Amino acid sequence: MIRVLLVDDQPLIRSGFRALLDIEDDIEVVAEAADGDEGLALAREHLPDIALVDIQMPVADGIETTRRIAADPALAGVHVVILTNYGLDEYVFDALRAGAAGFLVKDILPEDLLHAVRVAARGDALLAPSITRRLIHRYVTQPLTTGAGLDGLTNREREAVALVARGLSNDQIAERMVISPLTAKTHVNRAMAKLHARDRAQLVVLAYESGLVVPRTG
Repeated sequence: MIRVLLVDDQPLIRSGFRALLDIEDDIEVVAEAADGDEGLALAREHLPDIALVDIQMPVADGIETTRRIAADPALAGVHVVILTNYGLDEYVFDALRAGAAGFLVKDILPEDLLHAVRVAARGDALLAPSITRRLIHRYVTQPLTTGAGLDGLTNREREAVALVARGLSNDQIAERMVISPLTAKTHVNRAMAKLHARDRAQLVVLAYESGLVVPRTG
């Protein structure tokens, strides 16, 4: 059972998401919060698998809430998915750096939201297409540092991280690297451990920050 915490200051949004999620056999909404402070307290109380967190809230916004969850060792198993009304929200990169596992727009189709919750619960990175374009654009227009933090990776691990940053799944990475899916998963997991990344979303950020992956401009 995937346990979900809803953190949004709009009761109507929370009610709509709860109604959608609770009818699924494998998903359960365990709590709702109206602001970041309450969300953090409820995360500690219920230890959900997923926290769906609004980006703009009173008291503590989504980025600060994500940062607090990521910094709490007791909440290491909580995957934060940020929700926004705007597909090109300027806070995308900050949210990912804070530890968010994904970033979704609130007008997402119901079936896509359910898919998103299940993907994030597996520990996979989750970015809406418009969000991915925003992230890529940032790295097209701003300079990159080089080699930061990747020196401890093997060549195969670096290759796997680069493919994660391109949006490939473990099965696709395995096909590209001509290895088994289990070996691909092992490379990714070892890279995450060495880089102290909470999930694949942070691997994406690190890959672009370090210059391991340079976005295509054409």
